[in-house]
Amino acid sequence: MKQYSISFLTLLLLLTACGEGTQSQRIDCTQPVSDENRVIYQMNVGAFTPEGTIKAAQQGLDRLDTLGIDIVWLMPIYPRGATMHSPYASMDFRAVNPDYGTVDDLKSFVARAHELGMKVWLDWVPNHVAQENPWVASHPEYFTKDAKGQMIHPHGWGDVLELNYQDEGLVNEMNNSMKFWVEECDVDGFRCDYVSSPTISVAYWQDIIAQLKSLRADKKVEMLSETDITDPFNQRIDSCGFDYDYAWNFQGSMAHWSREQWNADSLKRICLRFLDKSSKVKNRRMVYLTNHDQNYNDGGHTLKDFYGDNRYGLTVLEFTFYGMPLIYNGQEIGDPDTLNYFTDAKVKWQQVDRKMQNTVRTLVALHHQQPSLAADAPVEFLTTSQQDVLAWKRGPVVAVVNFGAKEVQSLIADMPAGNYEQWLDSKTIGEKIDIQTVSMDKSPTIRLEPYGYAVYVLQ
Repeated sequence: MKQYSISFLTLLLLLTACGEGTQSQRIDCTQPVSDENRVIYQMNVGAFTPEGTIKAAQQGLDRLDTLGIDIVWLMPIYPRGATMHSPYASMDFRAVNPDYGTVDDLKSFVARAHELGMKVWLDWVPNHVAQENPWVASHPEYFTKDAKGQMIHPHGWGDVLELNYQDEGLVNEMNNSMKFWVEECDVDGFRCDYVSSPTISVAYWQDIIAQLKSLRADKKVEMLSETDITDPFNQRIDSCGFDYDYAWNFQGSMAHWSREQWNADSLKRICLRFLDKSSKVKNRRMVYLTNHDQNYNDGGHTLKDFYGDNRYGLTVLEFTFYGMPLIYNGQEIGDPDTLNYFTDAKVKWQQVDRKMQNTVRTLVALHHQQPSLAADAPVEFLTTSQQDVLAWKRGPVVAVVNFGAKEVQSLIADMPAGNYEQWLDSKTIGEKIDIQTVSMDKSPTIRLEPYGYAVYVLQ
């Protein structure tokens, strides 16, 4: 099980072990006070280590435990079609990509994750399979067809063919394959790709989710939908029974806001709109700044490409504002490069942004330890005297971020007086983690460097 302790930098310049030190005892190897305070990590097995195997990735689980990861979402591990070598073009839903290892390797990976107190979710691709999939010849009835009887490439994706959920045989095959991973490998859930597909009915999802959740009395199976249920076109998904959805439009709005270089008040309106929409859906939400789509598919953008110098302040927002935060492999060191996941391009672990690394480490611990940072706990915005400064409060936690290019002194109206622990100070966090006790008057004036940030916890 996870314990509060510290860590040392590995040869990869990532923290891997626990040892001595006052500050790090509060930062590393923490565990969440509730399921509503968890952090999820997206791992591409082929990119995560130089070897690109499940066995090698298992050796990195201690490092993720030190960081404080609660759920490891594995990108598709199945054998791939040859046309584009996409992990989302499966050849066999009950096998492991031989480049990654074997089913037994996955069993060992999951068992080790469980020893460390982490859950493992698989990436599930229900809408389509590789065009080379054996089902094309053996079960043509498994596929949707156009008016001419030709199998369909959904969205014009030339390397995959769309599955037909009107066929009972296909439904049984897919359902039994999902159950296989739970029963044989003890996985804890699924991130489900392209849930908004119009060819997969609400009734299908309601049925399989109910089956999975009742499959084993000793296991809680959780489901993440790759869709934004607040989108009017996706509202039907709200009745399917997923535990989480993507805060997809929120991420897109933040990226657009960064490109346009709007002020903090504009970002506040984006946040308020997000909170309002989120309050109207049944499930919890996963918030994120990047994933494999943002990093590679959408033209290839690192955090710096997407958000510029605001990437640090927006990381503070991701972990302290709302929902379950996602870390995409490499984001914890600053997202140094785009990762072609078709070729399993490797994370450049040696290119560490220490400021981002220490910021993420601290924010994970804070997110874990403060009940007021639970998924849907109330958010209160505080009035600031500078147009580029955004401040918000959740229980005793106060975050203040300067999203402008100039140093400012900003009054933070209605910030309570008292003794605070300052968990984050952008001026020093790149050098070390140093939680300081500070005394604040009511509505203090706080000095912030360009794109600076500070996070406080009232004692």
